[in-house]
Amino acid sequence: MSENLPMTTRAVQIDRHGGPEVLTVREIPRPALADGEVLIAVAASSLNPVDWKTRAWEVGPPPPATLGWDLAGRVVAGEVPAHRVGDEVIAMSAQIATGRGTWAELVALPAHLLASAPTSLPLEDAAALPLAGTTALQALRAAEPAPGERVLVTGAVGGVGALAVQLARHTGARVDALVSRPEHRSAAVELGAERVWHQPADLPSAQYHVVLDTAGVDASHALAHGGRYVSISDEPLPAVPGARKSYVQENTADLAYLATLVDAGELRLRIAERHPFTDIRAAHERFEARGLLGKVLITF
Repeated sequence: MSENLPMTTRAVQIDRHGGPEVLTVREIPRPALADGEVLIAVAASSLNPVDWKTRAWEVGPPPPATLGWDLAGRVVAGEVPAHRVGDEVIAMSAQIATGRGTWAELVALPAHLLASAPTSLPLEDAAALPLAGTTALQALRAAEPAPGERVLVTGAVGGVGALAVQLARHTGARVDALVSRPEHRSAAVELGAERVWHQPADLPSAQYHVVLDTAGVDASHALAHGGRYVSISDEPLPAVPGARKSYVQENTADLAYLATLVDAGELRLRIAERHPFTDIRAAHERFEARGLLGKVLITF
């Protein structure tokens, strides 16, 4: 480990669950490295629904806990050939299960969670990709859309939904979108949606081979007979044949694939706002107000 690294790092932690006021920036010891781990200087993370749920609800490791699932940064220490000091990387850390939050200036992670960051965009922006992209990719894999099939994505301009629309188009499927606000229709079309709906009641009945719900909306009446209904939301999961949940799993191969799509210009990331980690409470307030088109980044 480099002798030039500080012995402490600043991190965003909670000591109790509640509103944005429970978020605290504090100095903690620099994480020690176990075998197979690397130390990363974080450039940015992002806000996801799981982050405010972890903050607000009594889920995840007991406080004090460092929050955050996404990471884009540079390797600064470690003896892992695949990711050398200076390499730019991205990662998704399942913070609720492992307690390894990413909202810190220095983060230690197992090397098998890392993938090389996309080279076609600023490193900070790559922090918008890991959790949302992996969630969208794995949910679509569960739904198995085929070329020419009709796919409906609910929440189609949200963090996961916006990537799901693009990834579904990449499979050759024909994609329609359900958005929460009329003013978001044009954004869904820009992502590749052919038709865009605003009210679930307006959706055509029994039209879609695949419904991918990223917003907690019951769109089961739009599912064709024999279709596949996949949801990433906490609820509802309609009682229809073919309905299933998709739970995101850490997967470096998926991250690497998503990065190649970004660099090929086939997957676009939209950034709504950037907040320094020292302004984390305001970032949460803005995120929870909803209506933003794109991800909220937390910069370090």
